[in-house]
Amino acid sequence: MDDSNQEYLELVMGLITHAGNAKSLCMEAFQLAKENQFEEADVLLKEADEAINKAHNLQTSMLTKEASGETVELTLLMVHAQDHIMNAMSFKDMTEEVIYLHRELNKVK
Repeated sequence: MDDSNQEYLELVMGLITHAGNAKSLCMEAFQLAKENQFEEADVLLKEADEAINKAHNLQTSMLTKEASGETVELTLLMVHAQDHIMNAMSFKDMTEEVIYLHRELNKVK
């Protein structure tokens, strides 16, 4: 494997890793909210945001390369990585809404 392929693979795996971490953190936050541990859940949501931002920064570097004329290879692995990022972002949005609802229900009790 040459250096450019290795760099590409590392970038794609970075996208998948950061997105996976974000989704896992959201799931943990979701579980904490079910136990009314909202402060702890908020900390994990912030960490999930940071993981998503890391993935987004990797995406931006690729977009910058492509915009400057470099060809960025589109592989099934890259499509898979992009799917992970979008899934993590959607899951985070949903988790925030569920935590909000748990907070509201906790007020009613």
